[in-house]
Amino acid sequence: MTQPAILRPKDINSNDRGNGARTTPLVTRKCGSTSMINGITAFDPGAAIGLHKHNCEESVMILDGQAIAEIDGVQYHLGPNDTTWIPANIPHRFINASKTEPMRIFWIYALIDATRTMIATGEERPIDAEHHQPGARS
Repeated sequence: MTQPAILRPKDINSNDRGNGARTTPLVTRKCGSTSMINGITAFDPGAAIGLHKHNCEESVMILDGQAIAEIDGVQYHLGPNDTTWIPANIPHRFINASKTEPMRIFWIYALIDATRTMIATGEERPIDAEHHQPGARS
């Protein structure tokens, strides 16, 4: 039987996603999950991640700061506790709307085998594989 897990983000290595974004994986296969994954991504002031899509539903909550969620070509301005639901295969990205303050999001994928496909290149990779890259503590 899989045991419950208590996860403390400050004790988990973060993965640098480039362009001023760092992801801290939380619930993953590593802690015993068999059906979903989640984590936190921190954005430096003005940082953005590239336009991408997933093979499953995703929900994102803004934890801190001001965000722009670009979903299927439409931009939405979001603040703390605002939450998105994004169906599978819908292009989207998140941008830190502030040039001076950091921003953090909490994300949940509805599938343990979630993938990210970058719109610009078509490159697809499993989300879980990104979490096993060497990361620096942040």
